[in-house]
Amino acid sequence: MKKKFMWIPGLVLIVIIVTGFYPGRGDIYFEIAKNLDLLGRVYKEIAFNYVDEVDPEKFLRAGIQGMLSSLDPYTIFIDEKKIEDIDLITNGKYGGVGISIGLRGDEVTVVEVMDGYAAQRQGIQIGDVIIEAGGSVISVDNIDDVSSLVKGEPGTTVELKVVRNELRDTLSFNLIREEVIIKNVTYSGFFPENSGNVYIKLSNFSRAASDEIKKTIKDLKEQKPVQSIVFDLRGNPGGLLDIAIDVCDKFLERDQLVVSTRGRDASTEKKYFSVEEPIIGSEVGIIVLINGGSASASEIVAGALQDHDRAVILGTKSFGKGLVQTITPLSYNTSLKITTAKYYTPTGRSIQRIDYSKGSDIIKVLKSEEEEEFFTDNKREVYAKGGITPDTTVEFKINGELTKELLAKGLFFKFANNYYYNNPDTKYSELNDQKLFNEFGEYLSEEEFVYISQTEIEIDNLIKGAADKEEIRNELLKIKDDLKGLFEKEMQIYKNEILREIRSELAARYLGLEGRIEEQLTSDIQILTALDILANKNTYNKLLNVNVR
Repeated sequence: MKKKFMWIPGLVLIVIIVTGFYPGRGDIYFEIAKNLDLLGRVYKEIAFNYVDEVDPEKFLRAGIQGMLSSLDPYTIFIDEKKIEDIDLITNGKYGGVGISIGLRGDEVTVVEVMDGYAAQRQGIQIGDVIIEAGGSVISVDNIDDVSSLVKGEPGTTVELKVVRNELRDTLSFNLIREEVIIKNVTYSGFFPENSGNVYIKLSNFSRAASDEIKKTIKDLKEQKPVQSIVFDLRGNPGGLLDIAIDVCDKFLERDQLVVSTRGRDASTEKKYFSVEEPIIGSEVGIIVLINGGSASASEIVAGALQDHDRAVILGTKSFGKGLVQTITPLSYNTSLKITTAKYYTPTGRSIQRIDYSKGSDIIKVLKSEEEEEFFTDNKREVYAKGGITPDTTVEFKINGELTKELLAKGLFFKFANNYYYNNPDTKYSELNDQKLFNEFGEYLSEEEFVYISQTEIEIDNLIKGAADKEEIRNELLKIKDDLKGLFEKEMQIYKNEILREIRSELAARYLGLEGRIEEQLTSDIQILTALDILANKNTYNKLLNVNVR
């Protein structure tokens, strides 16, 4: 069993005498002791003798942050104020009221209300702007404090003051904190409803994720036979390594390699294999959806299923985080999250996108990883570095510049708040698309929304540049005049994607998170493409190089 030692600057001389580590030998232990001594001396000199008084704790913490920032963004110091976040990362639970917040413009806004918790039961709504929490005034400047103000021991209370109805109504809520458990499986069900295809959305990899997957599939199999699965890992930032391995267990054959990890030297390599019989047989086709927001544990799962040809990976390239972190408790209720290893998919590829040692005179890499070719069990070539490359690339994108601007300005979000406030008893299923579209257009007029297209911006720049060339300038002015009414034209051209965003926001207000997901499923090009592939066995098998001669 390895013991951890804490080196104290004042004991440098003892270290040298007892261990025989002398200057000139370049020994790491001497270097650590020497530099700890220097750090201690600098710290004390500044703390006692700097021209102005220095906060000793904040000064040292700044030094810790500075040191860690020279490594990678995942190696961080977790202070006592954020220690509760460890419980959220590992166990997926915390003491709170069941809301998620975000910035909408300059307002700290409720963006999600979780089913069954105090916030929902007492009437907090998506779109409510938080102006006070626990007696403290909330603004964009202290948004980071909101979490610590709202979270706390279950059974205690917190007062939230919000404004609603476009800041016209002020409401106060005295909410009792509860143990909030974050769902890893945020949606599951047969989709389309009358099919044998199952859609599962996994949003996190906290401690319960594997059990949730197992229970979800078991429950669905009891309803009717499962013929195929669309497993959605898009936007899933990852989580616990051992849980990623357990999730793979549910789909891979027993004793298949899932992932290997390797630390500073080869002797630290560990290999992890599937240990259970899969709960879904190989006759059930699987498509895993990934995108640039799929990272870490998501990439472990996608990489293992890809390397063993157990699933078709569809979407866009994943984030590319192939580093493993370990959380080490420190004194005074603090912790250190430190990168301790790299992980490798079953074929041996690292999918780490950024090499943090490149250009660094602090990180010393003893052996660089050479470019290799990697092949799956079925001899399909797969690629290392830069994330998991999908077997078939299908990009979800917003086409209209107008739609992008409406999203950027939060106008779909605001319209949904306004509409729901004025029509709380309307049934979502009875909403009429054309009526919604018309009302949205009227709302934009009331908000005095002005749309200036990129084309108009470029024409204006050309007009300015042709100030002394009257003939060219007049032609450009004619073109600009022809562009009048472009807003109305683009509203019609991109009507379908505008309606999609309107309906998605309204579904969240009327039906909650699951309702939003169900609404999005009907127009999600990546999911619809996945269903087409699963329905065509020849296409599916060809992508996996099965029975192709």
